This record gives sequence, structure tokens and C-alpha cells, in this order.
Amino acid sequence: MDDSNAVADALVTVRRMAAQAKDAQHDLARASTDRKNALLLAIADALVANAAAIREANDADYAAAQESGMSQGLLDRLRFDEARVESTAQGVRNVASLPDPVGRVVRGNNLPNGIRLTQVRVPMGVVGMIYEARPNVTIDVAALCLKSGNAVILRGGHAALHTNEATLDVIGRTLAEQGFDPALVQSVDHIGRPGATAMMQARGSIDVLVPRGGAGLIKAVVENSKVPTIETGSGNCHIYVDKAADISKTIPILINAKTQRVGVCNAAEKLLVHKDVASEELPLAAAALREHHVLMHADDETRRILGDAGLMGDDVVPATDEDWDTEYLDYQIGIKVVGSLDEAIRHITAHSTGHTEAIISEDYAAIEEFTARVDSAVVMVNASTRFTDGGMFGLGAELGISTQKLHARGPMGLEELTTTKWIAYGNGQVRK
Repeated sequence: MDDSNAVADALVTVRRMAAQAKDAQHDLARASTDRKNALLLAIADALVANAAAIREANDADYAAAQESGMSQGLLDRLRFDEARVESTAQGVRNVASLPDPVGRVVRGNNLPNGIRLTQVRVPMGVVGMIYEARPNVTIDVAALCLKSGNAVILRGGHAALHTNEATLDVIGRTLAEQGFDPALVQSVDHIGRPGATAMMQARGSIDVLVPRGGAGLIKAVVENSKVPTIETGSGNCHIYVDKAADISKTIPILINAKTQRVGVCNAAEKLLVHKDVASEELPLAAAALREHHVLMHADDETRRILGDAGLMGDDVVPATDEDWDTEYLDYQIGIKVVGSLDEAIRHITAHSTGHTEAIISEDYAAIEEFTARVDSAVVMVNASTRFTDGGMFGLGAELGISTQKLHARGPMGLEELTTTKWIAYGNGQVRK
């Protein structure tokens, strides 16, 4: 637990920062779309121009993380070289190209008494973001908040401290150069862990708090925050190979979903295979996973099939009950044979985190049942779980993947960073 005095001091600091952010946000909320877009394009250009310096800062974070024993998957997530800086800068440009949600009329009508009602989109205000070891999130969140008229206070964690400092320095200087208050994008990383705790206690100063990271971080924020929270879930994502699957599609989808980037929340963590195709599918899957050095946590039937095919090895171990609920974020996967579509859905319902599930099938009825009954934020049909991403969904970038059901669900982009207000235009009417 954080020292109570340290948290009390941090709370004073966070409230002061939030007050500054609120003042700056009031000006931003009145800025034209063209001016906000010009700001984002300037930030993108500045990030590219300073990519080498950001990478040098990231090198220090990466070396320290390696020395501390961080897993390969998390190291990959931490890496922020020139190519990734430039890719993230392109995401900022993509956000600039999107329609501005602020001021958009959601609905409206005229009342019998002549009052004209409109409901319009407005910024949230001051957004708080707590995340860990994800340097790209610093830029994505800043871009989305600025375009949607919000200020943001960030807690990016110790592992990416130097990278985030270098990135925020670029963003802060660009804000000032473009005539905006740098208080629009601030960080509490200099305060350390008490800063995160203070953000959770700053109700009335921070309008909404979004955690993004592992299950432990998200649980801690959701359970302890006094600030309204949008929950972004961990990703215990499943791929179900149906008895009517086109087997030629399964291995490319599986390998992409599991191994393209193992440290991200939309990576596949479980493979469920219908018993009718298990003898054909599992040897192919095991051989492909082995080529990518993936440790397989297999149920009894899977191990029997692989044993009969001469494919058992040290990289195939018995699955435990704990495995079915584990988000590995590593070169590991759980594999289970199921007797039916219904059993697959029931297993997913029992163990999913509500992020992304996929079905591979050519049976329309099976696909319709799966998509209707699986209650996750995203359901993929004959496609990799890796597509669950704000950029892939055309949102430019994302704040995170919401697994809750209030306000926002799935990848959160510009619209999810707004709320609404009603405007009533009258002409002297009074209520009787």
C-alpha cells in the first residue's frame, strides 16, 4: 500500500494539475476542428522529427526491463523504435482526418409548447488514463483526447518512464507552439505510485478514469477508484474451430492471432477444436505452434491425439483448471477439444474476459448461433482476433478496448470520448 502521507500530498498535486487541465480544456472545447487538426498534424510531424531521441530514451527503458526479467511479450510491447514512432505518428494523422464528434447533433425534436430540443455531443472534460509499459498509448490517447476536446492526465508507469518523458516533451512543446496550453496533456509519473492512487481518489477533478493493462491493474482501478471508470478488460481471447471449418484457413488465423504480437490484449490465448475435426486440425496446429516456440497447455484429449500422431514433446504440457482463465501475454496457449458448438460457447462464457472471440466455420447456422450467444465486445468470423483494434476498425487510434457495457464497448475512439448534453431553445415558455 502507498504511504498515506505520500498519497495525500499526491492528491493535492493531482487536483492542482486537474484544475489547470480543466482551464485549458475550456479553451480547447471552443477550438475549431481545423485548428485541432492542425495541432495533431504538427504533433505527428514533431514526433517523426524526434523519433531518434524517443528511441534513445526507450533504449534505456528497454535495457532496464530486460535486466529486471520482463517477459518477451511485454518487452515487445515496451519497444518503441523509430518505425513504431512513425507508425504511431501516422495514427495521429489518421485521427486528424476523422470527423469531429464535438457538436454533432445526436437527435432532436420540437415539443408541443414550441421548445426546440437538440442533443449534442460534448467533451468529457478531464480524462485520466492509467496504463503500463505501452509507449504508443501515450500518443494515441493524447491525439484522441485533443481531437475530442478533452484534456488528459496520464500515469504511464515506471517501465516506460524515460520513453513517456521524451514523448510528452515533444507533445508539450508542440502544444505551446500551436497556441495551446501544455496543461492539456500532463503526466503524474514523476510522483510515482502515489500518483496513480491519487488519480483514483480525485473525484470531482478528473471526470472519467480509464485503466489499460493487465488484469491486476484493471481490477485495482475498478475496485478502488472513486472516479467514474470505463473498464478495459484483459484479453483471454478464444478461437473455436468448428466441425464445418475450412481447415486451410485455421492455421494462418491461429498463428497470426497467437504469435504476431503475444503481449497485446487481442492475441489469442485459447484454441477450442470440435471433436469431429480434432484429429485433422490438432497435429497441424501443434506443428505450426511449435515452429513459433509456443508452449501448449493441452487437455487430455488433445494430448492423446498428439501422442497418436507422434507430436508430443516438452512443449506440450497438461492443462490445469487455472489455464482456462489465464491471459498468458506470452508464447503460450491453452488447447481443448470440445464435443459441440454448445460446449464451446459454454466454455467461452465461463472463462472469457469479454474481449474478443473467433469462430472458424463455413456453416452459416453455426456462425449465427456463435455470434448471437457469445457475449464479448467483439466476435470475429473466419478472421484473426488481432483485428480488434481502433486503428483496424477505422477509428484512427484507440483509448483501449472496453469490455464493460455502459457508454462504450469494444475499441474506444473519438465518439466514446464524448458525452452529450441537451439544449432547449424556448421563447418565454413556462411550465404549468
